[in-house]
Amino acid sequence: MSLRQFEYALAVAEEGSVTAAAEVLRVAQPSVSQQIRGLERDLGVELFSRTPTGLVPTVAGRAFLREAEVAVNAARRARATARAGADELVGELVVAVQMGLGARQLPGALSALRRRFPRLEITVFEEPNPTELERLARGGVIDLALMAGPCEEGLYDGHHLGDEEFVVVLPAGHPALAADRVGLRELEPWVRFDTSSALDGVLVEVLRDNGLAPTTVARVSQTATAVRWAVHGLGVTFVPASAVPPGHEHLVRPVSPAVSQPVVAAVRPGAGPAETALLEFLRQETWYRFGQSWVAPPSATSSAPVV
Repeated sequence: MSLRQFEYALAVAEEGSVTAAAEVLRVAQPSVSQQIRGLERDLGVELFSRTPTGLVPTVAGRAFLREAEVAVNAARRARATARAGADELVGELVVAVQMGLGARQLPGALSALRRRFPRLEITVFEEPNPTELERLARGGVIDLALMAGPCEEGLYDGHHLGDEEFVVVLPAGHPALAADRVGLRELEPWVRFDTSSALDGVLVEVLRDNGLAPTTVARVSQTATAVRWAVHGLGVTFVPASAVPPGHEHLVRPVSPAVSQPVVAAVRPGAGPAETALLEFLRQETWYRFGQSWVAPPSATSSAPVV
């Protein structure tokens, strides 16, 4: 077995067909088919079932692919570390963000990282579901993650960057805009997020703690969409302050009582130069409360459990 076979199997599982995987990998289709057949022969099991909609991993295939993903990512990090010089880093850094966090801070930190390591490839994705973030972390896919803290001990090291206060976004002319802070009983209906989203979980918990139940007018999958729909009068929405796009601040109010979450950078133990540099750049960013900002002190770290 080889890492190339692992990579081919992961591509087939991701794309659902040998043809699509070959296109992504930029190799000939027969080469992918041959590698998969050889891998199944070496393992003595069938990794994929053929269905009308494409190739689907078998039970044994799913178990194998979980470990293959760990092996491929470990090899990627090893190559990047080996190629790292005093002023150069070659390889890929994978960053995951819990949706709604770091929307204003992460771009600046990543730009600074690219200036320091111009040959470094950076992949960033938002994930609304904290359970999926945990799965990716356990699979060794993520090098650094931004999440509403704490981190699972031994899996990642948690570094507290600051706190994000949650705010409501209101349509122009809403009576609550006359107040400095808004009571939750004044707000409905809600533009909400998918039920598996951590942001929707915050809203539900806050309303429940105040003896309220949300009246839902719509569900969306992105913070920018929720803000846009609220601004246009469909309802109100509830997001971290930094997730509000510039130009909409006049339609934002904090709630009473205040709601906030810690923002934690979860970094793999024994992090390489890219993760270490990105963490330092994130520390230099400003983390917001509504109408107030601050930078978390460098000593504010946490090794308590993440996700």
